Amino acid sequence: MTKFTTILGIESSCDDTSAAVVRDTILLSNVIAGQDVHKAYGGVVPELASRAHQSNIIPVVDEAIKRAGINKNEIDAISFTRGPGLLGSLLVGTSFAKGLSLALNIPLIDVNHLQGHVLAHFITVPLSPLYMERGLGGEVITFPSFPHLCLLISGGHTQIIKVNSPLKMEVIGTTIDDAAGEAFDKAAKILGLEYPGGPLIDKLAEEGNPLSFMFTKPKIAELNFSFSGLKTSFLYFIRDNVAINPDFIEQQKNNLCASLQQTIVDILIDKIIKAVKITGIKEVTLSGGVSANSEIRKQFTELSLKNKWKIHILPFSFTTDNAAMIAVAGYFKFKQNLFASHDVAPIARFEL
Repeated sequence: MTKFTTILGIESSCDDTSAAVVRDTILLSNVIAGQDVHKAYGGVVPELASRAHQSNIIPVVDEAIKRAGINKNEIDAISFTRGPGLLGSLLVGTSFAKGLSLALNIPLIDVNHLQGHVLAHFITVPLSPLYMERGLGGEVITFPSFPHLCLLISGGHTQIIKVNSPLKMEVIGTTIDDAAGEAFDKAAKILGLEYPGGPLIDKLAEEGNPLSFMFTKPKIAELNFSFSGLKTSFLYFIRDNVAINPDFIEQQKNNLCASLQQTIVDILIDKIIKAVKITGIKEVTLSGGVSANSEIRKQFTELSLKNKWKIHILPFSFTTDNAAMIAVAGYFKFKQNLFASHDVAPIARFEL
């Protein structure tokens, strides 16, 4: 009889407290508690985030175990996000994982948050109506093969990763300053939109013309990215036009969002085309919170059809920070006996 491995995953890198249970890679539960308190400040406040994690961690883990329909004694190991992220937030998840690991006398597995995003494509969802999500074009989502390229785009990271196996990854392109998600959020703040601004720009862009305005596309060597110049040029463009017409933002909000979004999409597409040419790998995955952007998903799907690539786009529920990806990453490390000691400490900056 086949022995399944049951992993409890804990994610607390930023402002979402999440716990999930997987049996091998099959998802049994995935619970996420967000934090609305940060909207009033226009961004995540680290001290408030860590306090909220302390309040949320016990009920979230308890709910994940209940929804999975298991007893806590059936858990074979606990995986947790060690970094990168906010140190106070990471400390809550790390400490809880250590304590529960000791209490249950089961192994502890530390996971790089970025590795979790990459391996989100290997989450197996049950065939129930709740999880019957399909990719663009109506095709059922399938697992990537190895090697493949992953474009990881989030609030803190923009990277092109060559994925040779679940545990062997090589960053071949990264941002030298701001990430794509940060460019979206900062531009949204300039426009007076609420935090998080990325989804609002996506929504407003639907009614705008992406060719209305032209913004700076930085020329960065090789496969690296830069979005600080775009952010600065957008700021100066808005400042100069508002000086002429105080109602400029309100009158052009949809067009501004569409044009900015298109500029970011163009930068991402240019780099991934170059990466495919350099590596010869024509299978690409999209990961991270910004991969939920509708225009990115649409244009990358069109790009793959045009160039006959194989592309994998996650269901929306797995694009943002979640413990399911941490649990699956933990499963792959468990199979290789890659366990952490109980003196392991969280790391705010943790390279892949």
